Amino acid sequence: MTTAAAATAAPDGALPGPGRTHGRALRTLVRNPMGVAGGVLLLIVVLAGVLAPLLAPGPPTEVHFSTPFQQPATVGFPLGTDDLGRDILSRVLYGTRASLEVGVLSVLLAVVAGVPLGLLAGYWRWLDALVSRLADLMLAFPFLILAVGLAAINGGGLGNAAIALGIANVPAMIRVVRAETLRLAESDFVLATHAMDAGPLRVLGRHILPNALSAIIVQATLVMPAAVLGEAVLSFLGLGIQPPDPSLGIMLSDAQNYLLRTPWPGVFPGLAIALICLGFNLFGDALRDALDPRTSGSGDRS
Repeated sequence: MTTAAAATAAPDGALPGPGRTHGRALRTLVRNPMGVAGGVLLLIVVLAGVLAPLLAPGPPTEVHFSTPFQQPATVGFPLGTDDLGRDILSRVLYGTRASLEVGVLSVLLAVVAGVPLGLLAGYWRWLDALVSRLADLMLAFPFLILAVGLAAINGGGLGNAAIALGIANVPAMIRVVRAETLRLAESDFVLATHAMDAGPLRVLGRHILPNALSAIIVQATLVMPAAVLGEAVLSFLGLGIQPPDPSLGIMLSDAQNYLLRTPWPGVFPGLAIALICLGFNLFGDALRDALDPRTSGSGDRS
């Protein structure tokens, strides 16, 4: 009787009132000043990266040997130039674009590899031990070692950096999705679908995965700043994007030799990295709070 009632209440396998839940989460997110600040900051960063060819004063690799170490606010060079006379603003814009590309690619790889494995581990208990040991094995290899191996085989580059960072974030994605699957598998609407003889793929694809999307999205917002920092580290060490292509990590590496004499070639790329990570962290924290029914529900009743 209870199973039949649950099946009648949720015939399509969705949680009751998805529209109300999403609307409540959006209202909670908009009311969070830190979330709004993070969203605005992310919008500025994304627009700066996407519109880099239009916003940059010139090509990021163009060298001006006659104008090295120009100070910020110099005519023609808003943020000054580096030791080779290259425009810092152009290189920061294109470096931000490269960081976002690596972040998006690594998130896609983590989602494509981690979500199916997390669903399988949470739904079929006999696969749980195997997938969990695989995640532990992946955690045992730091992404720097993987990046060194990929660089030794294929050379450095944006693609190899994205692969190394994506693989490094797969275990965390597996654990998040596995935990959500374990929780949702015991929900009334999933038990009702079992009573209606729904197959495992239907249960996972139409009932568990849609309700786990909020946790996946929040985890993706946490992967992005880690990927941006990871790309900067790899490029700084010469394992990521290779010169003369612009990268925030390469700019920091080049600026370390003359940082005390002319700090601006290192300050601006470092500031760009900090703003990107700050935006994702603020927005990710606000999004997590908004999608958490325990916090969004209490905020909606006040």
